[in-house]
Formats: sequence, structure tokens, C-alpha cells
Amino acid sequence: MKVLLYGGTFDPPHNGHMNNLRAALELVQPDRAIVMPAGTPPHKAASATPGAVRLAMCGCFTALSPVVEVSDWEIRQGGRSYTVHTLEMLRQRFPDAALYLSVGSDMLLTFRQWRRWQDILAMAALVVESRRPGDDAALAAAARDLETAGGRVLFAQAESYPCASSDLRTGRIPRTQWPDYLPEKVLQVIEAQGLYREADPLPEREESCCDL
Repeated sequence: MKVLLYGGTFDPPHNGHMNNLRAALELVQPDRAIVMPAGTPPHKAASATPGAVRLAMCGCFTALSPVVEVSDWEIRQGGRSYTVHTLEMLRQRFPDAALYLSVGSDMLLTFRQWRRWQDILAMAALVVESRRPGDDAALAAAARDLETAGGRVLFAQAESYPCASSDLRTGRIPRTQWPDYLPEKVLQVIEAQGLYREADPLPEREESCCDL
């Protein structure tokens, strides 16, 4: 059995996140893929968007595959979320499974700064997505370094996506363009919850027959 963990703040989740998970699914072919919105990531300030709302937005990921599920485990723990603790929970829940951890290319380059990174490598293979042009040499070197330390690093074929969640929250990407960057499910939650109101109103859209 293969279990893939895909974590993040997801404030909000956008099409780049969707592309990354899609690439990881295609590479790993997991039996279960668990999307895990963070409580408070250790490398970021606490999200102003409540965990329950970010959890609802993450429902967009289930459209990618029947094996995808969304978990509130980190949110329910409260405080800072550390990947090693989540993997320990999954190891207890799925003792015989091969665990895979989805990470962005920027995270691979700083992986030795993660809490108990050696334990993470012992528990899970790293699945790296979203290579930026020119990063291949640095990523290959980082992968070799971690493999020397006992890790396993796989590269999924996901192209870099020209969007960050902060670009949407702060209005650097105009709200009128959000339908080009956000899944329909996420747009629905944003409208229903009145999120990110500093941006301009969303444009009217055609009704969708499915909840993506």
C-alpha cells in the first residue's frame, strides 16, 4: 500500500497546487492521497483564514482522483504543525504502508532545516514538484545530498505555476482574474465566506453543473 501526504497552508489553494498534486499522483500512483491543511506552519505566521474554511477550500483536490481525501488532523492538533509529527501519525495508522511526502522544489533546497529531517527521510520518500527554469542543477545536488543521508527523492513532472497564494490574498493578482487561477470550489468558498475582501469583487461566472 502506498500513501501520499500533500500538506500546505492552502490560503487559498490554487491551480498550481492542483497541478503539483496531479503530478505526484501520476508518479506515485498511491492507494491513498491525504491532503493536510496545516494548523500553523513553522516557517510562516499563523493564517488569518480559519482552519475550517481552508479545509473547505481543499475540497477542490478531491476532483483529481477517488484516492484523494482531505484531513483536518493538523488543524485539530492546534499550535504549530510539523511534518515529522504528521508522518508519525500516518506510520501508526498505516504501519505497513510505503509513505510518500510531496514537497515543492524550494522546500527540497532547505530540507535540512526541517525539524527532525533525518526522521522524515527514514519514514517517507520525497516527491518533488514544480521545478523552476534553471533550478535543475541545484535540485539534483540537493537530492544527492539527501540520498547520501539515507533518503529517497523522486521528481514529478510539474511545471512551475505563475501564482502564489499570497499574490491572491494581497491583490497582486487582480480579483477579476481569479477564475483563471482558482478552482471553482475555492471561488465558491471565497464568495460564501467573504474572504480577502481587500480585492475587487469577483466577476460574474456561468453556473457550473459540477462542484470542482
